[in-house]
Amino acid sequence: MDTEVDLGVDIEAGPEGSWSLLSWLASCFMVFGGVVPYIPQYQEIQRISNTEGFSTRVCLVLLVANILRIFFWIGKQFEMTLLLQSLVMIGTMLAMLHLCCTVQTANRVSTKQHHFTDLDLRYFWSWSRFEDYLMFCFAFTVLCAFVTFLFLDSALFVEMLGLAAVLTEAMLGVPQLVQNFQNRSTRGMSIKMVLLWTAGDVFKTTYFVVNESPAQFWLCGTVQICIDIAILLQVCYYGQDAHTKYG
Repeated sequence: MDTEVDLGVDIEAGPEGSWSLLSWLASCFMVFGGVVPYIPQYQEIQRISNTEGFSTRVCLVLLVANILRIFFWIGKQFEMTLLLQSLVMIGTMLAMLHLCCTVQTANRVSTKQHHFTDLDLRYFWSWSRFEDYLMFCFAFTVLCAFVTFLFLDSALFVEMLGLAAVLTEAMLGVPQLVQNFQNRSTRGMSIKMVLLWTAGDVFKTTYFVVNESPAQFWLCGTVQICIDIAILLQVCYYGQDAHTKYG
């Protein structure tokens, strides 16, 4: 009798253990999976020593979105996984900006430089030093902290903060979409990056729905998937130059 009971427990525990493992793997993918699309783009920029095909405003969108999401988490503590994802993504975007600044400095012909402290909107997010981008992130974080702790007790403010975070993130692909349109080309843009964007957005949108995350998250994911598809259509429309090797 004891043996039968033990077997019954093992059989019931098996699926639960498997589900726990899958859940853990999904959480790990959510935290670190967002980094993967930028690896081929990072390598492409290093290879060609040129940043013209990649819009650094993608970094701006993700930095703003994830800083806002961190303060949204303070007001409404959802899954820790999504908080960790934001921290990892901020680090990734700073690494991309550091590479872009290094390459642009090496290629710069003009000696004139633009800095965050100039407060010249014409050159916003086109600064000459990596330190200027760090200063912007610090200033934006301090501003968000001040406003958030001022209105933290307002449920409406917290929900609006979350909406602002996910709507900003939903616009992730728009700078790249616009840059491709202006260049009339997708040269220098890693197609692997966009394909991984699409796969990641489909996965995370499914994750949000399954885990019953706040509605703002899966709405954001749906919009991102649509923008990803639009960029892939640009690749088909503009075609690839025969002499250009894409990442």
